[in-house]
Amino acid sequence: MARGSSDNNRRFRRQTVRVLVDYSCDEGVRCDYATTLGAGGAFVETDRPLAPGSVVKLRFRLPGSDELHDIEGRVAWQRGGPNAAGDVYAPGNGIQFTDTVAAAKLARELEDLVS
Repeated sequence: MARGSSDNNRRFRRQTVRVLVDYSCDEGVRCDYATTLGAGGAFVETDRPLAPGSVVKLRFRLPGSDELHDIEGRVAWQRGGPNAAGDVYAPGNGIQFTDTVAAAKLARELEDLVS
């Protein structure tokens, strides 16, 4: 089932970014772009969305940073094209981070990026 989530329902603020992400899943290692990123998760654009519940491990660096983030998560939702209203969005996965320590470290760096 494809679904997006409203910014009003998020616990953590997200940043609009374009960050190359390497991630491992049951199907192997993939490389795609995250287009939103926050302490709670990310949206990863991909032409091959994973099923909700899939476990992933993401690796990436924020723009201008040497810090390598290595964060585990799970696919919370997928989007595969036009929605019921006919609106067209990039296909991909909403990833919810499950590693709270790594997510807190990312949150600190994101705050520095915004400041």
